[in-house]
Parts: sequence; structure tokens; C-alpha cells
Amino acid sequence: EGVGDHGCEYMTGGVVVVLGSTGRNFAAGMSGGVAYVLDATGNFEKRCNLSMVELEPIPVENHNSHGLDQNGDDLESHGLVDIMHDMTKDDAKRLRHLIERHARYTGSEYARHILDEWANYLPLFVKVMPVDYKKALEKIQQARISQAEVQH
Repeated sequence: EGVGDHGCEYMTGGVVVVLGSTGRNFAAGMSGGVAYVLDATGNFEKRCNLSMVELEPIPVENHNSHGLDQNGDDLESHGLVDIMHDMTKDDAKRLRHLIERHARYTGSEYARHILDEWANYLPLFVKVMPVDYKKALEKIQQARISQAEVQH
């Protein structure tokens, strides 16, 4: 639930969620992937190597952030959503889903507490996003939009 020095060093893909403290030099050489860090003390920026990444807040989204349909069933297990597809949006949904899985598979009381107090904890998370990776994802998304417009 926490990491020591050099967390996510040279990370090139994937998703990491850190619910505990981080050591120094977090994200050094991070060129891909996304990390979500619970910055409960408000000083994570001092321990993060910002040479290749930016820190972003997690926007509050207006849709069902619990990953459940109207019957309370897990949407991902039914193949109805793919929250890992576009790493430039759906951060709150993705983050909550990952913490729910962590709580389910590990029995983490801390993860359960965060979920129970979601409205209070969500604003404390920061998204660590590599600058060049974000630009590449935005270009890919724009190309998809352009291609869809041509096809219609």
C-alpha cells in the first residue's frame, strides 16, 4: 500500500495505485503508464521526480463511478466497460475499481476505509502522467475521432 524510494522508476506502461507513503525520487525516468498516488499529507510533489511527468488532480466525473450497473453488478465482468482503454479519462472510475479489487483480493481494511469515505479521499489522489505519453495518447485519440468522422 506504499512504496519506498524510486517507485515507478523507468515505468513504461500499466497502472499503479499507491495508497500509502512514497519514498523519494518517485517516477524517475517514467515514460509510460499512469500512477495514482494518495497524497494524504499534501507533500508528494516534493518526493516526485518531475523531469518527465506532470501531476494532475483526479476530476470528479458525473457518471456511475462505482463501476456497477443499475442492478449492482460489476460492469467490467459483463464486458460493458473498458476502464483501462483510454488513460486520458475515467480516472475516478478506474481508480475506484482498482481499489475495490485491492480490497476484495487482499482484505485491506485501509482500502475499504478509503472506499467508505470516497468523497473525502478522491480529492487527495494525484495522477502521475508522463508528459510525452499523454501527448501520444491524445494523438491516438484524435486519430480515432478523425477516422470515425471519415467513416460516417
